[in-house]
Amino acid sequence: MTLGEKIRYLREVEGSLRGLNRPLTQQELMRGIRAETGKTISQSYLSQIEGGKRPHMTQSSRTVLARFFKVHPGFLVDDPEGYHTELASDLRTTEGQLDVWLLQGSERFASDPEVSEVLIKVARDKDTRRCLLLLGEILNTPELAGRLFEALHPEWARGPAETTARTSTRTSTRTTGAGAGSRRQKP
Repeated sequence: MTLGEKIRYLREVEGSLRGLNRPLTQQELMRGIRAETGKTISQSYLSQIEGGKRPHMTQSSRTVLARFFKVHPGFLVDDPEGYHTELASDLRTTEGQLDVWLLQGSERFASDPEVSEVLIKVARDKDTRRCLLLLGEILNTPELAGRLFEALHPEWARGPAETTARTSTRTSTRTTGAGAGSRRQKP
């Protein structure tokens, strides 16, 4: 995991711990650091670190972030390629990578709150891999996803293809000149 990924992950965890149900923004992090430690780190500096443009940070910045996030300063460095702790299994390493990937995806899809929220929920689950495998099995079972949608969210049950087909039918009826007295037959 890179330093930038670790800081994004810590912002996610901190936001969750503070009851925000979302990651702390960089601005909220800056304000929190100032309020809780009396120190400052600029948002642009943090953005460069998270974006990978600045692969290392100063010792004083590392100490301030470690104090704020309550982690050891040694955690706030890039992990060497292929790095595994002695206690973590390969599966747990996969879990961590999946969690980071899902959290990054939730940030990318912030404009779609439902998708973003689901990605965060899966990342927060204690067995992320199992959640994704379950989703795969649901999608492998013909029509199961549709039946689940109907049972859990009837308003979502109509898929995009159905919605498009109904809209096309309405449009073609209008353009062919079907009057108010004509009747369409159900497909």
